[in-house]
Amino acid sequence: MSYQVIARKYRPQRFSDVVGQDHVSQTLANAISGERIAHAYLFCGPRGTGKTTLARIFAKCLNCTDGPKIDFPDDDIKCIEIAEGRSIDVLEIDGASNNGVEQVRELRETCVYAPASSKFKIYIIDEVHMLTTAAFNALLKTLEEPPAHVKFMFATTEPEKVLPTIMSRCQRFDLRRIPVSLIAKHLKYICGEEKVTIDEGALYAIARGAEGCMRDAESALDQLISFCGDNITEPDVLSMFGLTAQGQLFALAEAVLNGDSTTTLSELNALASQGKDLGRLVGDLLGHFRNRLVFVVSKGDLSLLEISEAEAAALQAGAKLGNEQALVRVLDVLTDCEGRLRLTTSKKILIEVSLLKAAQSMSALGIDEVLGQLQKLRDNEQPSTGQAVPTAAPQPVAKSSAPTKPTPKPTPAKPTEAFDLQVLWAQLVAAASKASPFMQTYFQQAHAVSFSKGVFVIGVTEEHLTLVDNRRNHEMLSEQIAALGHADVQFSFTSKPPPGGRTAAPVLEPIDELPAAVRAKPEMPKAAPQPVKLDPEEFKNDPLIQKAMELFRGRIVEVRK
Repeated sequence: MSYQVIARKYRPQRFSDVVGQDHVSQTLANAISGERIAHAYLFCGPRGTGKTTLARIFAKCLNCTDGPKIDFPDDDIKCIEIAEGRSIDVLEIDGASNNGVEQVRELRETCVYAPASSKFKIYIIDEVHMLTTAAFNALLKTLEEPPAHVKFMFATTEPEKVLPTIMSRCQRFDLRRIPVSLIAKHLKYICGEEKVTIDEGALYAIARGAEGCMRDAESALDQLISFCGDNITEPDVLSMFGLTAQGQLFALAEAVLNGDSTTTLSELNALASQGKDLGRLVGDLLGHFRNRLVFVVSKGDLSLLEISEAEAAALQAGAKLGNEQALVRVLDVLTDCEGRLRLTTSKKILIEVSLLKAAQSMSALGIDEVLGQLQKLRDNEQPSTGQAVPTAAPQPVAKSSAPTKPTPKPTPAKPTEAFDLQVLWAQLVAAASKASPFMQTYFQQAHAVSFSKGVFVIGVTEEHLTLVDNRRNHEMLSEQIAALGHADVQFSFTSKPPPGGRTAAPVLEPIDELPAAVRAKPEMPKAAPQPVKLDPEEFKNDPLIQKAMELFRGRIVEVRK
């Protein structure tokens, strides 16, 4: 007999042999056991994951002797005919080359005839998405109401190209990419059957390179046996397919996590000089950093990861190298790099820059963290309002042995307009500065113009007017003044300067006329300092921005409006 490649020789022949698609195998087996067999099935998924294989096994179960049943004999003649493609009742059609309406019309004419020697006439159409729209429409009526003896099984790698009207008449099964550990386990079984010695690193290298495709892994193993003979090692796999050794991958990842730019570039240059596939390297790094993130978030739960023992040891050893936020930043950089690799002509330069960004991001802080630190600084500082809040000085009490009459509580006198407005303004500035730390500087340089009939007017410089007059500040100020006892207050900003260099002092609410003794007018507070004019484009000179740069030892890279 002629040589048979591994992918065909070890093709699964029953549901129990299928690797990594238990959700499909179990559902189909239950359908047979429960006698709930539909008339049309659609198998979707990446290449080499078992779509056509599952359709053939299902056809065997339906047309085996005394079927339908799950456990059919290996020497059943009908099953052997289906496996070898000789069954006249199981027709496999290539959708790419038989995609016209004429071929579908021919199928419709032949499907009405009863099967020759089996229970069902089964049509397996591979790459069904290649059918034309006219062919799909010609198939539609037959697919919806086929003869009782006809079963359709479709396979496709691009289900989005299948007409919704076709898909709605099928039971759909989505096949998944096969995990690396399951591919490595199956390859180890094949090597045992073929009397080939292979180390664990080589198995995982082949499985990683297959990217979830069992057929690709089996084809790679076939090629390696031809190249290496009966003894395969990890360097053989790496040199043939341009893959990166796990040890080198871990070393590069640790250099990034340590923020060591020099070592990062050295490791990358060594891999490039060895002829490694740099595009595949970025993908491997993404997978490794994703595993690190899951390991950190799950607090070391290895059951959530399908990794080798070597990678598990690397994750445990480097668990403290990066926290959740840092790993997310690295993943963002690498994801952006992977997306741009297809468009660049200098892959190495792009990867170098991306890895340097990833290394530098380990010492960076997110905007939320920066705001949190600034808020802590604000909370630890005494807020400056620009106006002193008057407090009543304690009066000395004269000691006396004679009994004293209780002092009647004085009737509270209504304060004057100027005093009320300035006290309220001071309280409002203090509360608003805590609620919006970035606006504190602008509020301190503003002044109260008026507060009457539920409208509070605030005066600011013309340069600051466009910066502070927005819905967010209006809502924030309304919330803060409501907490001070004034509900349903609207705010208005104006660039009108205070008259005479002093803040205006209209009434808060209409007040009754008071006796002359009570209407003693207190001394007006000192005028607020004139606000400093700032160019919006030169906001980096803002004291708050300067303080943030000093605190975090940062620099302004770009200014955007």
